[in-house]
Amino acid sequence: MSAEESRTVLVQEESGDARPLIDRSGFDCRSGIYSSVHQLPDHLKVPTDPDLDIASFVLSQFPNPCVAELKPAFIDSATNQKLTYAQLHRSIQSLAVGLYRLGVRKGDVVFLLSPNSLLYPTICMSIFSIGAVLSPANPINTPLEIGKQVLDCDAKLVISAPKELHKFKRIQVPTIVTSRPSKNNDLISIEELIECGDGDEVPEIKIKQSDTAAILYSSGTTGTSKGVVLTHSNLIATARLVRWYAEGTSSLNDIFLGFIPIFHIYGLGFFGFGLLCCGTTTVLMQIYDFQEMVKAIEVHKVNNIVAVPPVVLGLVKNCKGNSRLSTVRRIGSGAAPLSKEVIEAFRSQFPWVELRQGYGLTESCGAATAFVLDGAEAHPGSCGALFPTLSAKVVDIETGLALAPCKEGELWLKGPPIMKGYFRNEEATNATLDKDGWLKTGDLGYFDENGFLYIVDRIKELIKHNGYQVAPAELEAVLLSHPNILDAAVIPVEDEDSGQIPMAYVVKVSSSQLTEEQVIQFVAAQVAPYKKVRRVEFIDAIPKSAAGKILRKQLISQTQRTIRSKL
Repeated sequence: MSAEESRTVLVQEESGDARPLIDRSGFDCRSGIYSSVHQLPDHLKVPTDPDLDIASFVLSQFPNPCVAELKPAFIDSATNQKLTYAQLHRSIQSLAVGLYRLGVRKGDVVFLLSPNSLLYPTICMSIFSIGAVLSPANPINTPLEIGKQVLDCDAKLVISAPKELHKFKRIQVPTIVTSRPSKNNDLISIEELIECGDGDEVPEIKIKQSDTAAILYSSGTTGTSKGVVLTHSNLIATARLVRWYAEGTSSLNDIFLGFIPIFHIYGLGFFGFGLLCCGTTTVLMQIYDFQEMVKAIEVHKVNNIVAVPPVVLGLVKNCKGNSRLSTVRRIGSGAAPLSKEVIEAFRSQFPWVELRQGYGLTESCGAATAFVLDGAEAHPGSCGALFPTLSAKVVDIETGLALAPCKEGELWLKGPPIMKGYFRNEEATNATLDKDGWLKTGDLGYFDENGFLYIVDRIKELIKHNGYQVAPAELEAVLLSHPNILDAAVIPVEDEDSGQIPMAYVVKVSSSQLTEEQVIQFVAAQVAPYKKVRRVEFIDAIPKSAAGKILRKQLISQTQRTIRSKL
């Protein structure tokens, strides 16, 4: 009997006919809950020991000492420098000592601003190992954005890449650098702390799975920046799922390519701790560059790529008939949807590569669905099936009732990886997590009769640009600070290269000579590059409901009609 057949429960009705209560999609008609059609094998069960931290757990999964001395955990794509599992283990322990000597204690938040580097995973794991809390950020964020996050998460220490130090001039928090800078030699570096802590040990620190491990900032469902609180338990559960995914896709001996930033849950889940439980090797890129990516694939014979839709599109457009990708056998895509057209074009050009979509959120501590065993080609546009340990509901937006397969509603998720809540924001937490622990994703979707998830649209008003979330409310606040702008609304516009771009509708002062380019530059000076407004349309009034809420759908429809009329 197959795994799917064994999950089918039959009950005799009065008529004598047998009807499944739990069908092959994993849907239980009694509870309205979808369960995963997959199960974790016994050797991958999530540990129940309450006194366990993610660092200790990951280190316990490292290869045996003989293998660890030789097997690279990471390779720097630019310098070819290698960091073996044994070296990584020693660096984590030494840095933990150094941070502890600096006064970092359990519960203290450490703010990290750096691009990917061989030091990044060491920093993350060291912070976890002493019970401190990691709060990473995007290096391209502005000083204003960084200052808000440092203040909001109440950081006790800042760790910055040397090139980003200027962003902390007005922030009164102790700061150290990742590597030795050519200037500011009075600052302590992570490299020095690793050297000074070598051979020593940190006093025993009691860390529980329920303790906070990280605060990652996500735009959430309301459009304002919120700190997603992830516990050691959340990270351990995700690490188990990454290992299960690697085993299920026969990837344990693969060479991965890592250009997804580790400050993002997508990168953190894979390269910060998840793949370290698998014994794989990751070729780590500091920043994404298409030509450097192709070069790294060829030089290091990369097998597995963790990607986002713009990368897949770039391969389709720029690598036709390119034999430099001959070693690649799998590409996983997440953070935003792939169109069916791009999927079909990719598979036509690279028939030997498995292209598989997944779905997840910061609030779910990474991926919640993916294709593991098979089915991707037979279900184009799907994000795959639920991961083990996770459950889901599809809830009717109007009635609140749970929906059966092939019916669209809001996706809700529940399980060990789901966040604890939003940092110091009870109102937002209660709006997103119900009393039973269900996470309301804000995404509209459905499961088909085989348990494969399809995301149809976003109920929440976020714009997805190159895998990043852009909150319209944030950009509207910036626009309204301009003295010649009376009102503004920001909407998503579909874009082939980046998924979506932010477009602003602006009501300007009648006597103003404000131009589109001036508005674009005004916003660009105050936000990270990926948040920039790309188009501006001047309008007499912003459509709003009686309660004053912006009617974005009306503006979106208007924009789509205008675009179609120009084609």
